[in-house]
Amino acid sequence: MQRKAHASWVIFFTFFIAYLLAILPFPQWGMNWRPEWVPMVLIYWAMALPYRIGIGFAWVAGLVLDILEGSILGLNAMALVIIAYVTLSLHLRLRMFSSLQQAGMVLALVGLNLMFCHWLQILTGQTVPSNQMFLMAALTSAVVWPSLFYLLRQIRRSFDVH
Repeated sequence: MQRKAHASWVIFFTFFIAYLLAILPFPQWGMNWRPEWVPMVLIYWAMALPYRIGIGFAWVAGLVLDILEGSILGLNAMALVIIAYVTLSLHLRLRMFSSLQQAGMVLALVGLNLMFCHWLQILTGQTVPSNQMFLMAALTSAVVWPSLFYLLRQIRRSFDVH
């Protein structure tokens, strides 16, 4: 009996697109408003396939993001591990939430991610304390979440990713 492929390449492709969107040049005035694509894609896949996307995957995804952004190695990795842990802990509840409730959770998780990264950048001297405008990315991520969720769910279903 032939075993069916699980289309793992689809997961890696969505992360590849998220990485491209994360490093895409953006005007300086809008940098604080850029959605956090990689954490959102991680939240989706950890919620949809918790037995395939876990803490180790989040760590590697964060290390790749650290390399692409040129940040301190492990900064985004640790932040994404925290997001993955919370998402995996709540994945059954998150599935039952409406898209508005999920967007609220994404707002909280991405906000936590941004605050953690900003705090570590201040501790390491990579940036100085500033206004809280960097948290606007959490708001735009929450606004984009319902559309991203629908798109990724359609992709997962059409390629039979499980």
